[in-house]
Parts: sequence; C-alpha cells; structure tokens
Amino acid sequence: MKISYNWLKNYIDLDPVEHSPEILSEVLPLLGFDVEEIEKLGPPQLEHVVVGQVLEFAQHPDADRLRCCQVSTGQADTIHSIVCGAKNFQAGDKVMVALPGAVLPGDFKIKTSKLRGQPSEGMLCSAKELKLGQDHDGILILDPDSPLGTPLNELFSEGDTVLNLEVTPNRVDVLCHLGVARELAAKFGLAVKYPEVKASRENESRGTPLISGVQVSADTVCPHYTAVCIKDVKVGPSPKWLKQAIEATGQRSINNVVDVTNYVLHETCQPLHAFDAAKIRGGRLLVRMAGAGETITTLDEVKRTLTADMAVIADAERPLVVAGVMGSLDAEVDASTTDIVLEAAYFEPTSVRATSRQLGLTSDSAYRFERGIDPKGVIYASARAVDLILEVAGGRVDGDRIEVGSEPLTINEVTLRPERVRKFIGFEVSDEAIQDVLESLGLSVSIHDEADGRTRWEVSIPSYREDLRREVDLIEEFIRVYGTDKIPESAVVARGISDQDHRIYTVNESVAQYLTGQNFDEAFLYSLRDPEEIKFFFGEASHQVLALDNPLQSDQSHLRPSLIPGLLDVLQLNAARGTGATRFFERGHVYRAVNGQMQELISVGFVIVADQSTRQWRQREVADFYTARNIAGEILELAGTASAKLSFQPIEACQLWQAGHAAEAGDFAKMGFQATAGLLNLATLKQRWDLSAPVIAGSILMTPKFFERKAKRGRHSGVSRQPATSKDLALIVDQSVLAGEVEKAVAKFAQKATQGFDCEGVRIFDVYAGTGLPAGKKSLAVTMSFRAADRTLKDKEVNTAFEAIQKLITEKTDFQIRK
Repeated sequence: MKISYNWLKNYIDLDPVEHSPEILSEVLPLLGFDVEEIEKLGPPQLEHVVVGQVLEFAQHPDADRLRCCQVSTGQADTIHSIVCGAKNFQAGDKVMVALPGAVLPGDFKIKTSKLRGQPSEGMLCSAKELKLGQDHDGILILDPDSPLGTPLNELFSEGDTVLNLEVTPNRVDVLCHLGVARELAAKFGLAVKYPEVKASRENESRGTPLISGVQVSADTVCPHYTAVCIKDVKVGPSPKWLKQAIEATGQRSINNVVDVTNYVLHETCQPLHAFDAAKIRGGRLLVRMAGAGETITTLDEVKRTLTADMAVIADAERPLVVAGVMGSLDAEVDASTTDIVLEAAYFEPTSVRATSRQLGLTSDSAYRFERGIDPKGVIYASARAVDLILEVAGGRVDGDRIEVGSEPLTINEVTLRPERVRKFIGFEVSDEAIQDVLESLGLSVSIHDEADGRTRWEVSIPSYREDLRREVDLIEEFIRVYGTDKIPESAVVARGISDQDHRIYTVNESVAQYLTGQNFDEAFLYSLRDPEEIKFFFGEASHQVLALDNPLQSDQSHLRPSLIPGLLDVLQLNAARGTGATRFFERGHVYRAVNGQMQELISVGFVIVADQSTRQWRQREVADFYTARNIAGEILELAGTASAKLSFQPIEACQLWQAGHAAEAGDFAKMGFQATAGLLNLATLKQRWDLSAPVIAGSILMTPKFFERKAKRGRHSGVSRQPATSKDLALIVDQSVLAGEVEKAVAKFAQKATQGFDCEGVRIFDVYAGTGLPAGKKSLAVTMSFRAADRTLKDKEVNTAFEAIQKLITEKTDFQIRK
C-alpha cells in the first residue's frame, strides 16, 4: 500500500521535523505496519528542460510511427523542430521539452540530430523520463495555464515521499490515506480532518433521467447499491494535483473522471465505478448473477468467461462489470463521454474473493472488497466523488441518488474491563490512560458501575473497524497505540529445572539412544490427526480424545491419542518408495482421557515390519510378540520400572491390536504408565495403510506423575568373566495361563534352588498348541541361564539346581513337565 506524504498532510497536521517521512517510517512499524520502502518522488535538478507548446505537427515522411513537431518555448524568434513517437498530444498542448544540452536521468544526453532524415532539436518528455511518475505510454501533458519557458524545477518545485506499507489482511481500513491518518493521529495526539461533502447534490437537473433505475436480484452478494447520475461532464486530462496524487500510488493517470474514482478509493478505501451513461443499453442497471458461459471483456482487454456463481452489474443486454472486481470496455468512460453514472456499493467479501480467484483477476477494488470494506462508508465516498467530479470535470447532478438495499449490520459494542487490560499487559496503567487511547482511535466509551464496585465499559466500535469484535482485541489496540516501549522494565524470574523435568529429559535421551542402537530410525510427526481415523479406532466415544475448536483443516482437527497411526503412515510411505527402512520410533505427547479426565501424556512408540524378507547373505532375527514386549520392557527399565514387575495381560479384540497376539501392562492410577506391545491388527493394516506384511509395535504412555517418583539409583557391576550355563524346560499349562505368570513362577523357584550362584534370567522362547497335547492345553518352552561370579559352574551343581526347580514346579503348581 503506497501512501503519499503530501496527500497525508490533507488530513492531519504533520510537522516537517517531528513528523517527517523518516520519523513516520519508524513509528508505523510500532503500530503494526512495516514500511517496506521509502520512495522519493519529484524531478532531479535538470537544466535545459522547460515548458513548451506544440504549435503544429505532421506525419514523418519516412516513418509511420513518428511525427515532426513544431514547438515553441516562449522565445518569439525561435521555433524548435522535434521528432516524437508519442500519439497522445494535439496541437496547442503544453509539454515538457528537453533542449540540446540537457542530461536526463540515466545520463541520457540531448543533442541536435536527425531522425530518419528529419532534424530534431530536442525531445518531448514523458513523466517517467523526468522522474515525475510511472506513466511512459506518452509524453507528459501539462495544464494549459503553464507559462512557456518555465524550467522544470520551478514548475514542479515540490517533491513527495511515498511510504510503501505492509498491511495485515484484517486491517482493510488502513488501505487508504484516511486510515493511515487515523492511526498516526492516535499515536501523535492529532486531530483527523475529514473532507467535507455537500449535504445534497440532488435535484440539480430535471430533464430526462439518464437511467430509469437499478434492479438488484443478487441481494445476498450486494446488500447495498447506490448510483448517482451526472450530466454534461467534460472528460479530459486531470489537473496537476489529482494527477500527482494518482501517480504517487503507482497508478497511471487516465482521465479526470476515472482518476477521481481512484482518488476516492485511495482516500476512503471505498471502490467506485463510473459508467458512460450513453453506453448503458435499456436505460437501467441490473445487479444479478451471471449466466453460465456468459462473457465479458474487462478493462485489461481480456475476454473472460463467467460462471453462474459470479455476480455482475449489467444493462439490459450484457454484463458491464464483474461485481467488485473490474469493469468492462463496453461502458468505460473516455474522451467522448458527456454523461456518467457513478456506482458505489457494498459487495460481500466471500463472493468477491471467490470470483477474483476463479478468474485469476485481481484489482485494487477486489483487494479491498474481499477483505471487507466499511459497510457504512458507501454514501460518504459517493458524495465525496460527486464533489470532486463536479470540481474537475464540471457537469450537473441528475435527480436523486438511486439507492437499493441498506447498510449491512455490524457489531458496534464490545464490553471491556479495565482490570482485565492491566492483567493482560502485565503492568499498572490508569483507567484514564486506557480511555484516552481508545477514544483517540475513534472508539467511544460508556462507563457503567457494577454491584461489586468494579466498572464495566461498553465500547462503541466504528463501522470501519470490523476487526474489533472481542475484549482482547481492544486490549491489543490499547497496548499497540500506548506503546510497547512504555512497558516498565522488570527482572525476569526464571523457573529452575525441576527434578521431574530433568527426569523426563534424561529418560527421553536414554530411550532415543537405546532405540537407535537397536537399528531404529526416529520419526518427527505432526500432532494433529484425521477425525475419521479417530472414529475408526475409538468409535463415537469422542470424550476419549481432544478435538480443536477451530481447526485450520478438516482432516487435522483432533490431537493424536496414540503415536502408532502416525508411525504406520511412515511405514506406508517408506514401503511405497522402496527405502528398505522397517524400524521406526517416535517420542512425543499424546492426548487422551485417563480416569475420566483429559491428560497430556508422555509417550514412546515403535513399529517393526515382522516379515523382513530382504535378500541378504545374513538371515535377520524374526521379530515377534516377544521382541516387542522385550523392547517395551527395556524402555520402562530406562524410565525406572523394573521389568520383573511387569505383568502383561492379553488384549481383547480391538481395531488396532491383534487379539491373542498383543498384551498390555501397567496402570495409570497405581503405576502412572500403560505399556502395550504385540502384533497389530492385520485387517486394519491392510484396510487403512495397504500394508500386507505383519507389523509388531509397542506403545508406552506415561503420566507426568510417573516422573515425580524418586529415581532409584541403579547398581552396576562388571561383566562376569565366567561362562553361563543354560537349561531348557517345556511346561504344559492351560490355555488361559499367561506366559508372564509362568516366567515369574519359574524365576521364583530358580532363586530358591540355586546356592552359591545365580539364575540370571528366565525367558519363554516358544509356544506350541496342537497335536500331541490335550485339548485346552499349550506347551511353553522356557530357558534358564545360570552363572557364578567366581568360578565356572560344574554340570553336577547345575543339574542339582535344575532338578530342584522341576520338583518345586511339580509340588507348587499345576504345570506339567513335558518329557
């Protein structure tokens, strides 16, 4: 958004020192508007560039695109012959002439020469060549009253400074000079001078009306439409002040009527459009939806096809404007125009935004409409434009303003509590200071006393501030204008790292080191998941998971209750791309209900493709339930829970885990954690992730309270130099007996049976059920490892202990030893 410093001074009294462009470029970012560029406008100091007049011209005899001009610069006895390629001038026009000896910007030296055989004693200059604007389509046409021979730097003595602002999408009110003036006035304590408009321009002419009326059928897109008819205007070049203002915004001056509509847009933020009344067929305007396949040639000379969800302003035969976006060539105002119809309207932002995106067409109008202009600014902007058109183009207002619909309703009051302001900003400030800042922004404050002795403020919001809807918005406005530089300094009290935080960090790092050492790759994934996935795994029990109130995407609306689905996404991606990676883990937070209350849990999850049938010379160890259980146990050991105390219970049928091949241990209420390990549901893997190979996984969920326990000091000893001896045993048990129960029982008997050496571990390594076993029974293969710290064990003492273990099993349990 380009803001002219000279233009800005029309609305606030800016001191050239205290409020210089450089000072404004420092203040505006503090108000939330970054200054991307400061551009100096105005001609450089040039010699031999003066006002001239084209007396006559003729076509160049040897060049179709050149003209031979006779130009006077005010010297009675001197006429300059100049060859020019521009087409936008006529005999009698005043122009800027660079005479021989002049040096234009870019070190372009002017000298007497011949162009295609014709003498040329200078150059007729464009605004861009003299650094007076961006127009390079033709030469610069001056006011007819410009004195001949006047040097350029006398005629354009006053330069300008343009500030290019970056304005956030919610602050459409600042996309104009009045909006910026309001912001600066609030910051500097100045008054805003709004341009006065005449109370009424109606009924000045009473002839045949230019149009019979306006009919609005697309009232949801256009709830408020106005039109003013003006007769007998004289369309021509804009006066100097208007042309300079338009070019300061980076636009090209077109003619006085069109320039006024653009001027008011950059002044008030209200887009306008002027029709040539003579080109409106049928004598009325229609605001309607376009017909499917209907076409329009817009002002950029592109023929565009419309769809039925786009609004247009049309006459009886054809569309003349894509509503809120751009007009057409069919009714544009040009030099032949004598009567105009001036449109000012409010268009719904969503409709304009959708139309602009579909057509791939943007404009200054669309840029503002799609952000939501001031719904109550339509009449003021229209009246302001009428005043300016009558000033620069003459004419007479024809009849009453045509108005269809009314201003859309806006939120106009927000409740504010002064004590809430102080709590949010973190320091003491008086009620008077808060009120002064809010009122400087154009807000009015009504104070009400409450029964508890506090005060409640009802703040009336101007219609141009649609972004102020909540109490917190007003608090932000206060501190923005009051100034963050006024926040008193205070010492920052940093919280030390608690024992709990230290334990969480230590366990996290230990787990990562362990799993990477087990050939796992770590994944870092988003915490948001698809609601369809949540419903698939948890059913309709939405109380178990946490949903976002305002998700950015519909497929990322819930916080994840488990790490496993995300890790399966990673497996699917790597399988599709053939990376060969089959082991992944993640550390992170999950969110789910624990004992009826939603909690943020610390979690570790891992997945392994069980069928790793890669072609290699060394066969990999097959991953199974016990692999997952042992890894989960190791992770809990690192977190401070002895694996010997873990009792894994089988999981019933569910969507994620395979019934009979997965188990869980732990209890949130008593132990502060829950661990699940085993085979994932094969049908789910195929249905949702298209994974055919079996996958084993583990999930450990820990509450923050789990880490509040005092960490146990681990005891470490060197690796024994003595060899270990193992013994295997097969036990027949009921199908309902858990493997963990068998391990615990055998380990207990082994400790009793050994004297002078240790049983280092008991592990089940095989399960069998079928031929050769009674119905309802299964066989568990158990291996035991024995070792002495000071000697090599003899077969006799190991056998003695092994027999004692078998005797205890026979006497103390219902297990049968399989021979």
